Amino acid sequence: MTDRTIPPVCPSCGGIMLVVKLECPSCGAEVAGDFDLCPVCTLDPKTREIFDLFLEARGNVKQVQRKLGVSYPTARSRIEEMFEKLGLGAIPRDPGSILRKLREGEIDVGTAEKLLRGDN
Repeated sequence: MTDRTIPPVCPSCGGIMLVVKLECPSCGAEVAGDFDLCPVCTLDPKTREIFDLFLEARGNVKQVQRKLGVSYPTARSRIEEMFEKLGLGAIPRDPGSILRKLREGEIDVGTAEKLLRGDN
């Protein structure tokens, strides 16, 4: 297995995994207990891809849109779903930011109207 990410769910039953031991590869020290996975580690692979793309794009939704090959509203919706799964709620709608994106040609008028209304 070359993927070294922590599986968020049990491959056998689908239950939530729990970290019970950490080990230092340098000195061999061990810490045992019941540790929760970080919120990002619990994301399903599809949502983790959105997370990684969002970070790679430094939060630029237009770049995420291009990488995914989807419309701007679809990319934004998927990013909002990612934030909700992380327990951070939806991205606040900032009219100034929406108008800046419109002015810079990142979104069209129809998309700007939808975003300002709160439509996905």
